[in-house]
Amino acid sequence: MQRILDPGQIESLDQTAIPRLRVPERGALFSTRAARLRQLAGASPIGGYIRLMAALADAQQQTLAQISATMPTAQAIALAQQHSMPIAPATTQPRDPLWRDVLQRLLDRVEAAGLVTPPLARVIDGLRIKRDAELDALADAIVALRFGEVDPASAPFVTAALQVVWTDIASRIDQRAVPYLDTPGACPVCGAQPVASIVRVGGQFQGYRYVQCGLCSTEWHVVRVKCTNCDSTKGIAYHAIDGGSEALKAESCDECHTYRKIGYQEKDYDFEPLADDLASLTLDLLMNEAGYRRSSPNPLLWPEVPSDE
Repeated sequence: MQRILDPGQIESLDQTAIPRLRVPERGALFSTRAARLRQLAGASPIGGYIRLMAALADAQQQTLAQISATMPTAQAIALAQQHSMPIAPATTQPRDPLWRDVLQRLLDRVEAAGLVTPPLARVIDGLRIKRDAELDALADAIVALRFGEVDPASAPFVTAALQVVWTDIASRIDQRAVPYLDTPGACPVCGAQPVASIVRVGGQFQGYRYVQCGLCSTEWHVVRVKCTNCDSTKGIAYHAIDGGSEALKAESCDECHTYRKIGYQEKDYDFEPLADDLASLTLDLLMNEAGYRRSSPNPLLWPEVPSDE
C-alpha cells in the first residue's frame, strides 16, 4: 500500500535539505534588536527615535520572559494544515487579551527608561485610557495594514505588544506542524508581512536567504533573486547607497514595482532585519524617487498615509 508523507516527514528524510523555517530565539531576539538599534542610531537622521525603539525592544525582551500566550489548539492546527493557512493567524478573533496587559507593561518600562518627552507622554496617556474595545480595534487595523485608521505615534507601541505575544507563540510552536502556504509574502505562522530579508551565515543556514516576519519574527526560506512580494523572478534588481554599507541593499521587482531590503551577514554579521531596515530611511527615499514602493512598512514606523497613495 502506498504511503503518503506530510511535508514535515518528507523534509526529515533529507538531512541536507535547506531548513525551511527559523523560529525566533526567545531568550535574545529583542535584546539583540535593541543592541543593534543603539549601534545604528548614531549615524541615522532619526537617531533619537531609534534609541526610543531600542528602549521599547528592551522592554519587549523583559516582558516576553514573563508571559505565556495561548497556543493554537490541535483542531486549529489541523484546519490550518488542511487549507494551507497560517497556523496562528494574528487576525483570529477573539484575540488573546494578554496582549493588552503586555501593552501596559511595555508602556511602564518605556516610561522608566527616561526617554519620554511631553508629546510622547500624551501618546502613552492616550493609550492607557483607551477601553479594551478601542485597543482591539487598533490591533485589528494594524494587523490588517489599514493605515488610515491608526495614529502613527501610537502604532509602534500597539505593534510591539502584538509582537511580544506572537513571538512567544512562534518560539514555542512545533516547526513540523507549520503548513506550507500558497500565498507569497505571508508568514506561515501568523500571516503577517515580512519586514526584510537576510542572507545568513553559519551552519545549516549558510548562504541561504530568509525573510523575517514583522510580527512574530519567524523566518522562512525564499530563494535568492526572487521577489518576496509577488514571487516573480523577472526584473529583479539591487540598489545601494554610494559609500553606504555593503551589507544592505534594496531588492526591487519590476513586475509589482515594490522593493524590500535585504542584508548580507557575510558583510556585517550583526545585521538585524527590522533594526537595519528602520535605520536606513535614506535608502527608502531613493527607492521612492526611483518609482518603487515598499512591499510592507516597518512595524515600528507606521506610515502617515496609505502606501498606495
